[in-house]
Amino acid sequence: MRILSIGKTLQHDKLDIFSIEGASLHTLSDIEAFDYIIISGGDGTIRRVITQLHKMTHSTHFILNPIGSFNVVAKLHKVPKLQTVLDALANNEILPTQKHSYFTLNEEVFLFSAGNMGDLQHIFLAETLRFGLLKNNMGKYVLSFLFLLPLHLIMTPFMLMSSNRFFIFTPASFIKRFGSFYGKVQEMTIELEDTYNHIELDGDIVTITDNLLHIKPAGHILIVTA
Repeated sequence: MRILSIGKTLQHDKLDIFSIEGASLHTLSDIEAFDYIIISGGDGTIRRVITQLHKMTHSTHFILNPIGSFNVVAKLHKVPKLQTVLDALANNEILPTQKHSYFTLNEEVFLFSAGNMGDLQHIFLAETLRFGLLKNNMGKYVLSFLFLLPLHLIMTPFMLMSSNRFFIFTPASFIKRFGSFYGKVQEMTIELEDTYNHIELDGDIVTITDNLLHIKPAGHILIVTA
């Protein structure tokens, strides 16, 4: 059994775990030889890893070590503590998995959230507050929401009616579509006014140098939920 840890050096008495930083992931030529890949970090870290690995032909199982601020993906699948999973692997237990769909926006990948509405402004401000006591907890997101609440109340109705604005949030899949809000992702093209755009993807802010956004379902990953 081969196990790869991305983002944090991990050890276990009964398991052989190879650790690497996410920035060095592209240097691994035998990535498909690993049976399990551990991702330590938040939703943005998961997104960046899957962006690099989603074209693998081998169905690797992903183990999440949610040490980010929000950890939406981990909460959706109610993933257990990392030590519990590693101990189960050491005992040769068969670990259950759940499928998590991912999507592409041009060349980028996202797992549950994408947009250029209030979510973008919220993440911009929250990242500005990422220091001191707020660095690694949800406080920065709460403060950001409170600061922006008056603006959201005024602007959101107009954004929902705009063809140049959109917000995708798949945990709210019970709402298929409401104006420019999408709870389900179908293949679609959104035309923006400019060719240089900031887009929020799973809590990351990326720059898209194109006025056409091509969005579509792209596949799924297997997340361990032991």
